[in-house]
Amino acid sequence: MPLQVISGAIMACTHGTAPARLTVQPGAGGLTGGAPPACITDHRPRVNIPPFGLCISLANPAVAAATAAAQGVLTPQRCVPATSTPWTPGSPTVGIGHIPALNSRSRCHCLWLGVISITYPGQTTCIIP
Repeated sequence: MPLQVISGAIMACTHGTAPARLTVQPGAGGLTGGAPPACITDHRPRVNIPPFGLCISLANPAVAAATAAAQGVLTPQRCVPATSTPWTPGSPTVGIGHIPALNSRSRCHCLWLGVISITYPGQTTCIIP
C-alpha cells in the first residue's frame, strides 16, 4: 500500500540532477505526521515543486540551445519545472478538501518530458490507497 505524501516529501525527476522537497501550504487538511498533507493539485512550479538542480532533457529549449551551441555535446541547464497538470493518480478514497490526496505512487509530468516521482513521502506511518 502506498503512503500519504506530506509537505517536505522528497521528489526526483527523471531529467533532473538533484532531488527536491515538495512544499504544501497549510490548509483544511490538518496535519499528517506533523506536516500539511499533499493533494494532486500541489503541482505548481516553484510554489510546490522547486527545481531539480540541472535539467538534461533535450525537450527543454534551454538545454537544446546550449547543446546545439556546444556542437551536440549535452549541456545541462538550470532546471525550471514546467508542471501544468496535476499529479496522477492520487488516492481514490482519501481527499484533502474534496481533492484526492497524494500518495507515494503518484507521478507528475513536466513539459520537458521529465517524470517526477516521490522517493520519500515525508512520513512512514499513514498508509492510504
